[in-house]
This record gives sequence, C-alpha cells and structure tokens, in this order.
Amino acid sequence: MTTPPSPRRTAPGPAPPDPVPPPGQALADAEREIARLRTELDRRAHAMRFQEALFAISEVASSSKPTAEVMAAMHRIVGTLMYAENFFIALRDPERRTLRFVYFADSEDADGLEPDLEIPESELRGSLTVQVIQRQQALRGPSAQLAASLGMQDEAHGPESNDWLGVPMTSDGITQGAVVVQSYRPEHSYSAEDEQLLSYVAEHIATALARRQSTIELERRVQQRTEALQTEVVERERAERLQTALYRITALASRHESDDDARFYADVHSIVGELIDARNFYIALWDETTDETSFPYSVDERTPTRPSRKAGQGLTEYVLHSGEPLLATESVMRELNALGATTPGQQSASCWLGVPMMVDDAPVGVIAVQSYRADVRFTHRDLELLSFVGTHIAAAIGRRRAGVALRQAYLDLEHRVSERTRELGLANETLRQQISAREGVERQLKHQALHDSLTGLPNRQYLLDRLVASMAQHSAQPERLFAVLFLDLDRFKVINDSEGHLVGDALLREAAKRIGECVRNPDVLARLGGDEFAVLLERIRSVEDAIQVAERIMQVLDQPFFIEGRELHSSASVGVAVAQPHYASAEEILRDADAAMYRAKADGRKRYALFDEDLRHLAQQRLELEREMRRAMVHQEFEPYYQPIVSIANGAVLGYEALLRWNRPDGSVRAPGAFLGLAEETGMIEEIDWRMYASAIGDLARLTPSHAYVSVNLSPRHLLAPDFATRFLALVRDQRAHPSRVCVEVTEGALIDRKDLARAALETLHRAGVRIMLDDFGTGYSALSYLQHFPLHGLKIDRSFATALESGAETRGGSRPIIRAIVAMAASLELEVVSEGIETEEQRKSLWTLGIRQGQGYHFGRPAPLQHWIDLGAQPAAV
Repeated sequence: MTTPPSPRRTAPGPAPPDPVPPPGQALADAEREIARLRTELDRRAHAMRFQEALFAISEVASSSKPTAEVMAAMHRIVGTLMYAENFFIALRDPERRTLRFVYFADSEDADGLEPDLEIPESELRGSLTVQVIQRQQALRGPSAQLAASLGMQDEAHGPESNDWLGVPMTSDGITQGAVVVQSYRPEHSYSAEDEQLLSYVAEHIATALARRQSTIELERRVQQRTEALQTEVVERERAERLQTALYRITALASRHESDDDARFYADVHSIVGELIDARNFYIALWDETTDETSFPYSVDERTPTRPSRKAGQGLTEYVLHSGEPLLATESVMRELNALGATTPGQQSASCWLGVPMMVDDAPVGVIAVQSYRADVRFTHRDLELLSFVGTHIAAAIGRRRAGVALRQAYLDLEHRVSERTRELGLANETLRQQISAREGVERQLKHQALHDSLTGLPNRQYLLDRLVASMAQHSAQPERLFAVLFLDLDRFKVINDSEGHLVGDALLREAAKRIGECVRNPDVLARLGGDEFAVLLERIRSVEDAIQVAERIMQVLDQPFFIEGRELHSSASVGVAVAQPHYASAEEILRDADAAMYRAKADGRKRYALFDEDLRHLAQQRLELEREMRRAMVHQEFEPYYQPIVSIANGAVLGYEALLRWNRPDGSVRAPGAFLGLAEETGMIEEIDWRMYASAIGDLARLTPSHAYVSVNLSPRHLLAPDFATRFLALVRDQRAHPSRVCVEVTEGALIDRKDLARAALETLHRAGVRIMLDDFGTGYSALSYLQHFPLHGLKIDRSFATALESGAETRGGSRPIIRAIVAMAASLELEVVSEGIETEEQRKSLWTLGIRQGQGYHFGRPAPLQHWIDLGAQPAAV
C-alpha cells in the first residue's frame, strides 16, 4: 500500500519592507551626515594641529638653539594656528617694573625693538600690552576702540591696527608677560575662539620659556663653575711649573763638573722663558769694590751686546741700589726720569721688569726682562714670579760662587804646593799637610753653604737633601720608617721684641744645644729660620719613637733659660709627620709637619700633634679663614658690640664693655672665639684692636646715659709697645672724648712679661684719667701682687664665681667666702668690684648680699650693636 505524502510545512514569509522615503529626503539626510563628518574631521584636524603646535613649542624651547631662533620658531608655530604675521612676546620684570620685547615682528614697524632693551612701564602709558599684563586679562578688538575704552586714546603707542589680540602669559599663577598678534588687513580679524586658543598657547610658551630660562641659568652656573675649576687647574699647573722651574734652577747651580757660567745663565734663561715672555733677557752683576756693573749674559732683539759700565742711573742700577723689584711701564719710566732717579733717553723698552738678586742680604745683581712691543706687557704676577726666580738664582749664584772659590782655592793651593815642592823639595809629610789644609778649606766652604751661621746647625737645604735620601731608602725598603719633627719656640717673638735681638739670638743658640742633646746619630737637627727647627728621625720602628723624641724636646725646652742674667721661659710646640707612600717630595712632608705644629699651637701650645688628613683639611680651613679676615679688615666688617655694666641695685647703666664681633657678608655674626687665636698668631689683632678702640671711643658721644663710660680690652702685645700709652691717649684726644669716660681692661697674663713696660704704660694712662680694671680676677696664680704694683681702679671677678652661686652648684667651701674676701680686700684698697656672667635673678640677689654693687651679664643685657642701645635709650636694665 502506498503511503500518501505528508502535507509540507510552509515557513513564515519576510517582514514587509520599510516604506521607501521620497528621493529628495534621502539626499538631504546624506548631505547632513557628510557635513557632520566634515565638521568632525575639521575639528579633529584642528585639535591635532593645536596639539602638534604645543609639542613643537615645548621641543623648540628645550633645544640648544639661540634665543632669537627659538622665538622665530614659536612665531612660525603660532602662524599655523591663526593669522600671526604681526606677532610679539613681551616679558615683564615685576621688581624693576620694566618690559623687554624678547621677540618682535611687525609689518608696519620695520625697525622693531632690541630684545635686550628694558623699557620702563612709565614710558609705555598708552601701551595695550602693559594693560594686558597689569589687568591680567586678554584684550581683543580694533586698537583705537580698545584705547578709547581704556581712556588711552591720547597716549596710544605704535600704528593703529584693524584688529588686535593680546593675552597674558602666565606660569604658576604669576603673570610674566604677554603674547600679542595684530592685523592691519580688514580680511583678517580675530574671534573668541582665537582668543581662547592664543591664551592656551601663551601658557605653554610661558612654561617653555621658564624651563628654557632655567636650563640657560643652569648652563651658566655650570659654565661659571667650569671656568672656576679651569682657573684653579691653570693656577695649580702654574704653581707646579714654577716649583719645577725653581728645582731645575737649584739643580743647575749644584753641578760642579763645569765652571761655564754662560751655559748656566743660558739654561736659566731657557727655564724662565717657559714661564714668561723672556725673548729680551739679561743678568747684571755688580762688583761692590769697583762699583761696576757687568752683563755676563744678555739676549736682546735690539742690543746684541751689553758692555760693562760704571755705576749710572739706569733702571738696572735703580733696582740694584733700591733692593726692590720694579715693573716699569712707559709712564713709570717717565716718572723716574722726572724724579732724577734715572737718566732720560736710556730706556727704549715699552715695558721693563727687573728684580734684585741678594746674597747674604747684600745686592749682587739684577735679573731683567723687557719688551719692545705694545702687545707684550708684564704684570704684577710676572713680577712675583720673577722675584721667586731671582731669589733662587741668587742662592744658586751664591753657591756657584762658593764652588768656584773652592775650586780656585784648589788650583791656587795645588799651584803653591807644586811650586813649594819644586823650589824647596819638601818632603811627603809637608805635601800631606798642604793637602789636609786644602781639604779643610773645602769642608769649611761646604759647611758654610749648608749650615746656619747663628747656631751652626744644618740649614733647610741640607735637611731637604737628607730627606730626599730617606725617602729613596723608604721607597726601596718600606719597612725603614722615618719621621720629621717641626718645632717652634713658644713666645719667642715676645722675648725677642722685649729683650732685644741679642738676647733672642742667645736663646736660639741655647735652644739648639738642648734640642741637639735629644737627637741621636744619624738623625739630623736643622734650623729652618727664625725660631723654627726641624728634626729628621731616621730608622724609627714606629710613630711612638717619634713621639718619645718630641716629648723629650718639649721637656728640655720647658726648663728656664738663663740669658745674660735674666731668667726667661719658653716652650715648644711640635708637629710630627711620619713617612707615607704618597709623599712625592721632601717639601710635602716638611709642609705637613709644619701644619701639625700649628695644630699643637692651636690646642694650647707646649704639646705635640700628629699630622693626618683631618689636619690637612683644617690647615686649608685656617688658610681660608686668614684670607677672609684680611678681606674683612679691608671691608671694615669688624665692629664693637656693647654689653652694659650696671648697678646691681636698680639696673642703672654705668658703662658699656666693647666686645669684638665680625659681621660676615652672609649676615652671620662671629664671636672672637672663632678667629681671635689666628688673629693673634698672624699679628692682625693689633690692627683690629686699634680699629675697635677708635670705634668704641668715637661712639661715646652717642651712648646713653651721658656719664656712661666705655671699656675696651688690651691685648698683652700692646703693653709691650713703648709708645702704646702715648698713642692711645692721642686717639682719645682725636675722638674728643674725656679720658675719665674711657676704661681699659687688662688680664693677669698681660702683666706677666716685662712688668716694667706694662706698669709704665698703665701709669701714663692713669695720670691722664683713664680707668684701669683688672679683668678675670681670681683665676690667676699671682694676681694679688698686682693690686699693689699697678694703678688699678677696680677688679672684674671671673664669671665662674657667679655661676657657682646657683643652687647646688657650689662645691665644698664654695665661692661665697672667696667673694666676701675679694670685696673686703677691694674695699680696703678703695677699688671697685664688678661681677661678670650674671645670668639669673638668683645670682644677682646673692651677689648683692655678698657686697657686690656692679655687674654685667645676660640678665641685664646681651652684647648688641650701638644702634640697639641708642634705640633703647638709658632705660635701667631688668633687675
């Protein structure tokens, strides 16, 4: 049976299509979509150009191109965003209130403005640019309308523009200037969108310029530092060249294999020519017995030979007889001719430089260079350099003369021996005696060349030669240690100035003898000059060996010296430097030992100090401090600060103590403790003191109350000067001050040395009416004797007594009985008593109950400049 087919399922049909719009409407929709897409495309293209412009501004500003090129590049970039044919950037200095147009491009103003020209804002009253900066807001529109709206139609600057747009240039919220574009053509004008765009660009220009300025400033500082370092390198290289030249000159003079002076002078000329322009160079030697000047060596462009001549009035003779170096330009030569010091017409050089050569403090000749060219001029640095060279050449000539004399003595002696032998037929014994005599002459000449004439000890050159040998041995055998002791006699200058040079020389000889007893063979004791000695210790086992020798030397020099019936006291400060692998020259280790000696002096004298790297740093700091102090004296940076001396009862001001302060250029103030020790060592303290005295006494007329006195401190070295009192009273008269309003404070230490001089000076001041106070009373070992021998008005007891009055601060016995005793003793001698260092009310009350009626300290007022006390008036201090 056949099955009939199943009926087919029919799928649902498609949805009926949307109704088709009319042909005109579809076209309109498509055009609107295209317009929207074009608008979006233009917007994105504009945004992309704007973004690229900002990146370009940042990239250009950070480039290394010159500023003019950078500004021109920014102009081109802005021109891609809007019409900017006329474009300029103005920067403002808010402190100086000036404008600089760092970039200026204008089709109507061909001259433009210089980018570095600063124009005061007062000269730009009608400037729209100034208005943009001052108002900190953009301005847009025709320039005439803008000027009229701002009330500046009668003061307008520059040509009128068809349209003008200026926006402030701001960075970190601060308006730094303005960016301006303007149009002289009607077809070009600016919209609000241009204003917004230019404002955004101006911020990026400001940021880019600030970053560029920071980069330029950094590069400038780096360049300055680089130049400073290069200058330092040049100075060091110059110093090294100079030192090398001096060593070479010394080495030349030490050659004994040739007596050819001309070769020696030629070699010296060659060395000098490496340091300065020495194409015209000569050496003149003076014979004192014949008063004749000879020229053993001369190289000159115009004068091939220089014959010997009798004493005349040339520049050479002028330097020779004055003993001073001379840098003579044409004007200086004319002045010397006018004064009759030289003969007119003898000098044809445009610049002449000559220095004397001295042997044993006597002139022996002149070394000179000269220039005939206007472009070759010598300087004072050349003068300093040639002076160094001249000193070494003179020493070399002295040694060569000694060597020549020795060799001539050999020849003369050999000649005499030969003649005697031939004529008399002397025996071999006689010949040996002659040879022995010749060797004795040789030893004597060598000894004189390498030893000190006063003490007979080896001199600096001998010590350096031995040091070189020790360094060579140490280099070959590092286990062979050696050390150098550099020592200086403490207080020698005071003794030498007060007792005289003969006593000083005797003291040096005795000190040399004592030091020599502490030194073993083969060690070397040498006198370096003045009161400085050095000891070379060879073959030590460790630094402890050097320390033991230093302690023995200090011990023997601490014993009293008996010179010509006088008992003198001195001591030694010793610096120790031990051999190290990095030492390259003998001068280096001697220099470091010297630096260690200064450390010992700074630590209190009569002790030793070992050299280390910290000490090297401190030595450099000391040198820098000395330079700063000398500069400070030139710029008058030292001034007195005043601390009142008051009545303890009611705080009424009785006087002021003048205390030294250093006002540094950085605004800081240094107390004397930071620099007074160095000032005393270098001798600068005397000049500083006299300036202080003049300032303090001169300020008396302005101090209040009118009866108040001023007190100054005397350094011990002042009282040793015979004319101190006369000079001090003359200063008081010159300042028109009454002597009774002037007080001087002396310490016990100032009265120890030469009591006769100190007493005479103080009595002269006392008779004139000057008040005299003994400072820091109670801290010395013999202060009581001074109360009877010196004309004193009062005592200032040390601050330690007031400090000990604090609760719980006193030890057994305490300071109260001592203060009572001092007050009672002073009352019996009719002396005033002033207590220093009063810092609390408790101390004031305690001192009052103990009988003290005058005092000073922080409780009543800290040291302050004069103006502080003038402003404060004569008000009593707090009690």
